[in-house]
Amino acid sequence: MDDKKIYILLTDTGTAFTKTIKRYTKAPYNHSSLSLDQELIQLYSFGRKNPNNPFNGGFVQEDVLKGTYKKFPHTTCAVCEMTITTRQYEKIRRMIRLFQKKDQKTIYNLLGVLGVAFKEPFEPHGSYFCSQFVAEILHRAGVRLWDKLPALVEPDDFRRSDQTTLIYEGLLTDYEPVLMRKKAK
Repeated sequence: MDDKKIYILLTDTGTAFTKTIKRYTKAPYNHSSLSLDQELIQLYSFGRKNPNNPFNGGFVQEDVLKGTYKKFPHTTCAVCEMTITTRQYEKIRRMIRLFQKKDQKTIYNLLGVLGVAFKEPFEPHGSYFCSQFVAEILHRAGVRLWDKLPALVEPDDFRRSDQTTLIYEGLLTDYEPVLMRKKAK
């Protein structure tokens, strides 16, 4: 079977919440999403369900041309590529479908974000923060990037992993596949 590519999108929208996180982490990006395609069309994470309400969070299928990213057009990003097996890719797709089915039963794990700061995992059922979600999906699919619990993974861990390759860094709106999608509309 052929290997497959997946993508980790790391972003910084510049919101007050992300600025607070950056003060602690000192990392350039504070949100992570998992994409099954280089164009970032099948893009999943835990974050704002409504771009105007930072307090209503949970599992989201993000759209780089709408929603939060449209509201924050100066979002900076890094796109990391990973090669995985076809079997791992299919497991990831199945897990995402499960999250889509349970969408209304998931919430954003804000206390888990604080747990990372104190190196103490906080993992209530159905509750994730962005990097915890991406790490959990990869872990369940058999992709091992670190010897670390998903509830302690930070977005910058993906960028620093020796199993990911940085393929783009800059404004999200300047990422070639995003530009092509904007032109096609």
